[in-house]
Amino acid sequence: MPDSKTRIAIVGGGIAGLVTATLLHRSGIEVRLFEQSPAFGAVGAGIQLSPNGVRVLHRLGLAKALTDHAVPARAIETLRWDNAAPIARVPHGTACDERHGAPYYLMHRAGLQRCLLSVAPQEIVELGAGCARVTERTDGAEVHLTDGSVVLADLVVGADGVHSAVRRAVVDDRPRFSGYAVHRGLVPAALVPALRDDPRVLFWLGPRRHVTYYPIESGETVHFSAVGATDRAPVAASTNGAVEDLGAAFAGWHEQVRHVITSARSVTRWDLYDRDIPPRYATERVVLLGDAAHPTLPYLSQGANQALEDAAVLVRCLTAYGPLDWTRALRRYDALRRPRTAEVHRRARALADTFHLPDGPAQTARDRAMSTHQSLAHLDWLYGYDTEAAAPLTPHAEAAPSSTPPTPSLTPRS
Repeated sequence: MPDSKTRIAIVGGGIAGLVTATLLHRSGIEVRLFEQSPAFGAVGAGIQLSPNGVRVLHRLGLAKALTDHAVPARAIETLRWDNAAPIARVPHGTACDERHGAPYYLMHRAGLQRCLLSVAPQEIVELGAGCARVTERTDGAEVHLTDGSVVLADLVVGADGVHSAVRRAVVDDRPRFSGYAVHRGLVPAALVPALRDDPRVLFWLGPRRHVTYYPIESGETVHFSAVGATDRAPVAASTNGAVEDLGAAFAGWHEQVRHVITSARSVTRWDLYDRDIPPRYATERVVLLGDAAHPTLPYLSQGANQALEDAAVLVRCLTAYGPLDWTRALRRYDALRRPRTAEVHRRARALADTFHLPDGPAQTARDRAMSTHQSLAHLDWLYGYDTEAAAPLTPHAEAAPSSTPPTPSLTPRS
């Protein structure tokens, strides 16, 4: 017999889980969040928040917190790997705010976590509670925790990441290794003083590799991500990387890039995984969101932003249909989110090849296309998505159509 019962159980205390739990609690729905870590500590490094995600955070009441702690990006610039020749520049800044109703923010992932925890009801969070598996029943779903206890819920939300335990209750598949790994690190802003006065994302494209860096923490720190093809056997979690490995891997790259990525005191190494988009995100009693639903390669910087969209749309669907019709709510959520996230997923996979072309005719054509076509208007399909328009609180309303440009966006992220 289950040890306890709740209306909605959320597995995973990352961005998607915290936002979903907070919004459900505000809607008056009983919810408990189970997080396997014993404490919420500093996690990750830099994160890019595009307007489609920032709007969700604003509606959560975090507009001032973001203004205080995040850095608004003035532009995203793409440069050639060896000589810093400019490839493309997309202005953001006030133009982004005016066009899409929210800024493009750069911040430390731990800073975003602190913002989310500041509005999350602590009494519904259970730390040190890992999920081993979920079993669906006719009257609900059982969350089997790693300590042997069992929680029965009317509905289980899987927000437990790319290696999700909850996902196995919805679809039987495995993560897919991309053949790439990313090293992430932090360095003092003094190494790139131009970013302090003109905060922007610098993106360097090269054969089989690329590097991204940008300011965070009020401009005092620079985060970098160095992505490269790897022949090493993949691992499921992050490991401590070696700074000297970066020096060797990026030999011949522009001196500014090498100066940044070899100046970190320490780096983490993550093998990059995604999964195929499944035929469904929900059963009758279990629903997935964020990386548990659609883990995506990071080349559009949409992991956190799509998780924020998922959380907002799921809660709006549950609120619109109510507890007596949650099955239809989950179907509506699935119908709204799978086409959108599948498109982001498809484009991110395609960019794994596009960004890492060897020098030659294909690379020259790519650079020409990027310099010609990149603009904020070209990103309307991505930045312009509004969860309130997509998921009206009227249960039978259809989602507002979203515009999609005729050619894939080449705007770089990482």
